[in-house]
Amino acid sequence: MVSHPSKVSRDFVLQMEGYGLATAEILYRMPDHPALLQTYLWQEYDLCPRFPELNRFLEFWQREIEGRLHSVRVAHSGLIKPAELRTVDGMFLLN
Repeated sequence: MVSHPSKVSRDFVLQMEGYGLATAEILYRMPDHPALLQTYLWQEYDLCPRFPELNRFLEFWQREIEGRLHSVRVAHSGLIKPAELRTVDGMFLLN
């Protein structure tokens, strides 16, 4: 990741580097009641289609959390799209 001035938010920098907002609905089995499914929502900036951040989280889950994963459903949105960025041809100052 490139160093950026501190006034620029981390989220904006990630979006400029191609990250979009990923939301995962994670269904997992309750350790004490495996017949019951529980929902966990995870949201972070991630790169589609490989989702390295989500995969890191799921690896952590399987290693550290007792609830066995049932399924994961992912939605992803690139919040800044190329069509939304335009160069400025000029600047006008009004007094």
